[in-house]
Formats: sequence, structure tokens, C-alpha cells
Amino acid sequence: MSFEPAPRQSVSDHVFGQLRDAIVGGRYAADDVLPSERDLATTFAVNRHAVREALRRLQQLGLVKVSQGGATRILDWRATAGLDLAMVLTMAGDVLPIATLARDVLEMRACIGADAARLCARRADGAARAAIARAVDEYAAAVPDLARMRIADLAFWRRVIEGSSNITYLLAFNSLTAGTLAVGDVPAQHRTAELLDVAAHRKLSDLIAAGDAAGAERVARALLATETTAETTPATGEIGAPHS
Repeated sequence: MSFEPAPRQSVSDHVFGQLRDAIVGGRYAADDVLPSERDLATTFAVNRHAVREALRRLQQLGLVKVSQGGATRILDWRATAGLDLAMVLTMAGDVLPIATLARDVLEMRACIGADAARLCARRADGAARAAIARAVDEYAAAVPDLARMRIADLAFWRRVIEGSSNITYLLAFNSLTAGTLAVGDVPAQHRTAELLDVAAHRKLSDLIAAGDAAGAERVARALLATETTAETTPATGEIGAPHS
């Protein structure tokens, strides 16, 4: 199996990225043994410290198990990795080793957003509902500046998720907003319909204020599902244009 020699900058990142994509992309199977640190250092033309650091990061993501003084075994990442892996992959800036990753992250944000809206309508106190209403006004005031709207939309959804009082949803939201497929970071050309739907955002705010959990969930899901209908290009994982 061949790898590219590492560039002089960020050699550990280079080794980590190539091994990560090789594992997630299926070039290694679960329980396979990676070459030794010495052999990997020779292959990548780096020192063993860079290899050791890359292996440490792979282990943190749940991709390998490093035995002290022994072999480094490949894990079944579908059983051992967490959300951090998806975020690392979306921030990689190269060809995604999982063709459907863009679609999958967007589907997850739609599910979290819809259920958070439902819980927010049930649990939010008066201050939280007022904060959501203000966030909608700030978002509407940004029309038609898409860049400003993206920022305001992200702030709106943070208020909704905070109002849900679900800490795991909030942590997932924080992870999503750190990646290139975040609620607020989906490329604008793929988000125009969602961003410009001021009426749906305001209706969602009104339903939360009224305590209509079912209605809030329905409107949030319809709004966020704008992107889950997009096609994913198998070769790159990029989001294609929505069906007409």
C-alpha cells in the first residue's frame, strides 16, 4: 500500500490525514495491523515522533488501538468512533472518504433541530421565548444580505436549542457549528431557500411562544429538510443541487 511522502509543514497532520482516510475509506479492515512506527516513518519520510502523534490522534477518534510496545490494530470505526470523527472528516478539506457524509450530517442537523424545537416549545421559559423572538427579528433585519443572514440564522438556532434544555443537543450543535457542514456554514448557494424563508422562521418562533410542540417540530423539520433533499456526489461528497 503506497502513501505520499509528507510535506515539510505539519508532517504529523499529513500522516494522520492519510491514515485516517485509508482506515475510514476501507483500505484497512477491522483487526488489521498497521505497519510499525519505524516502517511508517520510513514510508512517510518523517521521524517517529510525527508517526506517534498521528497514531495518538487516530486512537482518540476510535480508529485504532495502540498497544504499548506492540501492534497497532485497526478498529471497526462504525462501532468505536463518535461524532468527532464526522467533524474531523468535514473539516479535512479533501475528498471525503464517506461519499454520503455531507448528506448524513445535514440529516442529523434536521433531526436535532426539529426535536429541539419540539422540546423548546414544551420547556422554554418566558426569557428563552423572548430571546428566540428577538433572534428572529435580528435575522429578518439582515435580509437580503446572505452573509449576515447566515450568522443571524445560526444565532436563532442556538437560542432554540438552548431553550430545549437538552445538553447533548447543545453539545452536538457546538460540534456541528465547528465543522464546514455546520448549520450556519452550509455553502450559501445550497442554503438560499432555507435562509430566505423568513416566514417559516417567524412561524417557528410563534409556535414555540405558544407552546405548540407538534407544530414547532413540524415547521422546523420542513425548514431544515430543505438541504436533506440535496444529492451527494459520490466521488467528492459535495452537496449537489436540490431536486426541482
